[in-house]
Amino acid sequence: MFLKQVVIIGGGIIGAALARTLSRYDNLSVHLVEKELDVGWGCSKANSGIIHPGHEDDPERFPLRAQFCVQGNMLWQQISSELNIPVKWPGELMIARTPDEEKQLEVYMKIGTQNGVQNLSIIDADKTRKLEPNITPDVMSALWAPSTGFIEPWEAVIGLTENAVDNGVFCHLDTAVTGIHVSHGSVTSVETNKKSIPADIIINAAGLSADSISQMAGVPGIHIHPRKGSYVLFSENAVPRVQRIIHRVPEKQTKGVYVLETKEGNLMLGPTAVDMNDDEKESRATDEQQLEYIWEHAKTLVHTLPSKQMIAKTFAGVRAEPQNGQYVIKAYDDPFGFVNVAGIRSPGLTAAPAIAEYVTQTLIQQDLGINLHKKSQWNPYRKRFPHFSKSDESQKKALIASNPLYGNIVCMCKEVTEAEVIAAMKRVKSLGEQVTLDSIKFRTTAMFGFCQGSYCRVKIARILSRELDIPLWRVLQTDAKSSYGIGPIKTLQTTEEQP
Repeated sequence: MFLKQVVIIGGGIIGAALARTLSRYDNLSVHLVEKELDVGWGCSKANSGIIHPGHEDDPERFPLRAQFCVQGNMLWQQISSELNIPVKWPGELMIARTPDEEKQLEVYMKIGTQNGVQNLSIIDADKTRKLEPNITPDVMSALWAPSTGFIEPWEAVIGLTENAVDNGVFCHLDTAVTGIHVSHGSVTSVETNKKSIPADIIINAAGLSADSISQMAGVPGIHIHPRKGSYVLFSENAVPRVQRIIHRVPEKQTKGVYVLETKEGNLMLGPTAVDMNDDEKESRATDEQQLEYIWEHAKTLVHTLPSKQMIAKTFAGVRAEPQNGQYVIKAYDDPFGFVNVAGIRSPGLTAAPAIAEYVTQTLIQQDLGINLHKKSQWNPYRKRFPHFSKSDESQKKALIASNPLYGNIVCMCKEVTEAEVIAAMKRVKSLGEQVTLDSIKFRTTAMFGFCQGSYCRVKIARILSRELDIPLWRVLQTDAKSSYGIGPIKTLQTTEEQP
């Protein structure tokens, strides 16, 4: 059987969903290329994590966003179960506090009905308060969308990628694309900082860099500009919290500030939506003005917020905003084999699995004319390693009996054990990447607690040093330039000579 070489550029939520979907076919050799040391560290990492129901994208203005959001919401219900990705389905309240906002609820109710969102309803103030006791006292009514969910975005990317690799996808991390070769009107290879990868099909899912990648292929006209969103995250001990996902009617360029509870039980506020200059795609700094905006806006959504002293961290992410808000999902004849999946702004996380199905079935099979053959042994399932803090007492005893390292808690805030750190390390290595403290963080939740790793980071670094057989100062925080130490100084407990 003649294999078609497929190279996916970008290891975010879109690239990971594409990799898993394409791994179903035995006549494709699929390569996922990501410039960072781990998957999901671009736009996907600092995402709200909301699985939107599909009642906010007008199908006449944004047909792809509307279509894929509703389809993606339903697909996540299946995929999260298959991949053992924790997900919550608390439902969403879009609240109205004025007569004008109540009229807007009718508009979104109509949009949701057109898009096929199930079980939408406009409810009065009393029903809203029953669904969310911490709602603002001046609420007049709300649009209730029970199919809204929440997922940690990095867990979604990791789960999709691990399953894709289990099904034969080649993962190339810490690999930056430097060029695309075209010969006789067709793509032939992707050049990277490490090697050349032959390609019959190149899928551009590069997020903020999608316009640059498109230009490399000789496809102009794509412009991605950065839009920053800032967040406030409270300690899991902070009260009061909320039972539902809450926000007001959307604003012109954003769905607005949300108040929600994460999967780990942290109250989270945000995001903002600030357009940045094109040269600020790597800017993830927060500023006092934006954080104060979040705080003041959140006070219009709920009755009571926790004390600011209970804020665990503030952070920001940068989203890939396309021209006119339109997704760019297209296969090209010139060069043949090049596919853009660019400008996937909100609701991109929700839409990701539906976009992957569309690219596979419509663009690759129909537009590019490639007849795909399903694998007879494709495995849709993936299991997370056991998380001690999520286990009951009998399960904890069984885990310790099976592996005594489950009895050694290294992160007190999140109750993460040494056994989990080692299990996460092995998962990271299975993707063929260098192990970093951040890659452990996103797989275990260690260093996510109120102390933000001030207690456990050095403990985890010592475990990695031992297990990887490297000096402590060789342990990486985030990337190849972020060594945990600077050399064999006394406190690093090593006698190795400084490089």
